[in-house]
Amino acid sequence: MAPDSLAPKPDANNTRPDPYLTPEHDLFRAQLRRFVNTEVKPHAEPWEQQGSVPRDVLCRMGSLGFLGVRYPETHGGSAMDTVATAVLAEELGRSTFGGFAITVLVHTDMASPHLANAGSPVQQAGWMPGIIAGTTITAVAVTEPDAGSDVAAIRTIARRDGDHYVLNGTKLYITNGVLADLVFVAAKTDTAAKGSRGISIFAVERGTPGFGVGRALNKQGWLSSDTAELVFQDCRVPADNRIGEENHGFYAIMRNFQNERIVLGAQAMGEAQAMLSMTLDWVRTRSAFGATLWDKQTVRQRLAMHSAEVEAATRLVYHAAWLDAQGRDCVREVSQVKALCGELVNRVAYTCQQFHGGMGYLRDSAIERMVRDARVQSIGGGATEVMLEEVAKRL
Repeated sequence: MAPDSLAPKPDANNTRPDPYLTPEHDLFRAQLRRFVNTEVKPHAEPWEQQGSVPRDVLCRMGSLGFLGVRYPETHGGSAMDTVATAVLAEELGRSTFGGFAITVLVHTDMASPHLANAGSPVQQAGWMPGIIAGTTITAVAVTEPDAGSDVAAIRTIARRDGDHYVLNGTKLYITNGVLADLVFVAAKTDTAAKGSRGISIFAVERGTPGFGVGRALNKQGWLSSDTAELVFQDCRVPADNRIGEENHGFYAIMRNFQNERIVLGAQAMGEAQAMLSMTLDWVRTRSAFGATLWDKQTVRQRLAMHSAEVEAATRLVYHAAWLDAQGRDCVREVSQVKALCGELVNRVAYTCQQFHGGMGYLRDSAIERMVRDARVQSIGGGATEVMLEEVAKRL
């Protein structure tokens, strides 16, 4: 990145105080950025073709401590805070490979937190070390063909049968669905209960009879992330695999949505920062009508405005993360993060592709890939419209 780049950048040299970041956060960022620059960006293009991130890469991340940022040291984690999670997501977003980023973030901050938050000591001792090491990859299965943001509408059923539950149903759009060794599944355990009541969470291991991948899904973007339909047909799961109390799963899902949406906002802003940086480099060297694109006032000013927007949105991400770390109610701020960042990254993507011209439309262009990857940011993890309703309730 050019020294005078307009794109927001971390305070690597302590030239600008940041009230949310400690020296520990800065060190973590530097280590993670080094890993992304040396072990991800030069190698990730083939991952797009194969549709998944290699397991050895995830294990390498585990060995370096990147997969257990918030988890206790007793299981091999780093015991850091929500702000560190935002740093992780932002730097993974800056990798320019959204599929890689979301593969990791679903594992670290959307699926495994169910075990960390509500799992029994026995469950945590059995699964958490492998999760943090990257040898046990996780997914979370809530969404169904007829139930997306409306979690209360899920139809997958878990019927108690002795010391097992029998699961029947279908889950859709499940990130890491093919790759995962352990899936946290939301199912109705009380079919008579109305709305959000009667939902429980189960840890279902790969290879459990009756559990399978219905199909891998072909997406517009995030190509290096596998997404699947999961099918449960008389799938017998030990009762000991239930995570938390029976019929309290909805509240666990809602609790983790806050973390998930901070992560998605931070990832989106990392992507926006990277796109702005690449576009600034491009317009400063690309000539048109006797001068560089940078010499055109409209180009400079549009990028300057995006720089201000991304800077402001990034600060909102870190403010929400700090509130969460302090244990404060931050549903409004987190919903603002998800709505704002999901829309903003798409506006930035449109501008950056526009200023790249024909080059930005080619499939071997990083900008073209990032435009496709950005589109889902206003959909997944809570659509913009749903998030705005959450904000409106609290105005």
